[in-house]
Amino acid sequence: MHSNFAIVQQLKVLAFTHKKTPLKELSRFYLHDENKFERLAALKFATDIDEILYVATCNRIEFLFRTSLPLNRQFIQRFFKNFRTDWIAKEIQFAVDHCEAYEGDAAVEHIFNVASSLDSMVVGEREIITQVRKAYDECNAEGLTGDLLRLVIKSTITTAKQVYTDTRIADNPVSVVSLAYRKLRDMHIAPDAKIVMIGAGETNTNLSKYLAKYGSHNISIFNRTLDNAQKLADQLAENPGNYKAYSLKDLKTIKTGFDVLITCTNAPEPIVTPAIYDSLLNGDTAKKVLIDLAMPADIDPQVISTNNISLINIEELKSIAEKNLAERQSELVHAKKIVQDNVAEFRHLLRTRKIELAMKNVPEKIREIKNKAVTSVFAKEIETLDPQSKEVLDKVLNYMEKKCIGIPMVMAKEIILETE
Repeated sequence: MHSNFAIVQQLKVLAFTHKKTPLKELSRFYLHDENKFERLAALKFATDIDEILYVATCNRIEFLFRTSLPLNRQFIQRFFKNFRTDWIAKEIQFAVDHCEAYEGDAAVEHIFNVASSLDSMVVGEREIITQVRKAYDECNAEGLTGDLLRLVIKSTITTAKQVYTDTRIADNPVSVVSLAYRKLRDMHIAPDAKIVMIGAGETNTNLSKYLAKYGSHNISIFNRTLDNAQKLADQLAENPGNYKAYSLKDLKTIKTGFDVLITCTNAPEPIVTPAIYDSLLNGDTAKKVLIDLAMPADIDPQVISTNNISLINIEELKSIAEKNLAERQSELVHAKKIVQDNVAEFRHLLRTRKIELAMKNVPEKIREIKNKAVTSVFAKEIETLDPQSKEVLDKVLNYMEKKCIGIPMVMAKEIILETE
């Protein structure tokens, strides 16, 4: 039992998440694509790590690795000293103080929770499972991972899929952006619909990326700072389409018309006044879709009450989000039970895998014994047999060889099950 325990204890995790690390500080731990794998390989060598996996998302950094060394403060200091050799003591100390450290079963449970989005800022967001899988594939292709991390990630993906399948934790979106996009999608807006977007902050940026990714290709962006509007337009231009940037003051003069108006700014007073709205319409009387994600609202109440519109606003979306989040939270108990069951199953998998590795040479050894018996130990006796007897003996030996190869593995697995 001690050696089985030691195998899982070799799995360690150092993580930086929203729980202990301000999001703006996560950039300290990002590895850029151009030298990511070289730096991980150097870190692996310098800290006596056998395997390593690096996972980076917009709100977390995870280092998974295998080592027999204890995960104490001294090791963590050494780890980050080698992670960035140019860091001074103060920067290394920041990393030590803000990382979350896990090992053994706790490390397994942590990565299961991460991929199942139970550890996320927004519980139930499925993107993380894809990010974990991609990170593993990349590190594995570079020779940074081995058998333990292969088994960990295989079980991680299985666990996450079970959580998403057997619970309702990801059934309904809980972010305002996701909800806004879903409502707009349900209105069956044409891909070439003219979309006017006011504001180029994080909310509108995320929503515009949804729109461009899924087919909307005619978006005009207005922002107080023209450079920021242009940056967003340039990002969207990765998708085929017509993406234009304007200064906010151009709202008063643009008369190209629109089908959908989306706004989210920090303005203290409504930006879309009746006069500006009439100017944007340019005489068009068709029904329009207005999405106001600002607090306070960007669209003047008079615009809403006197025009032919469908309105999606922040109050409605937040109410839906809170309801959906409460439903997800109620599924946490079920999801946590699935994770716990799979942690226990992973321990069993490790024991079985250890037996497989220990017995991988059994078939060859049995063949060697058979061949020695035929060609050496009983060679003279076999030579006296007639051809038909030799053929029967050969069949018997081959039969026994095949049967004997599987017996040790079956017996070992039965012993494992009896001792668990």
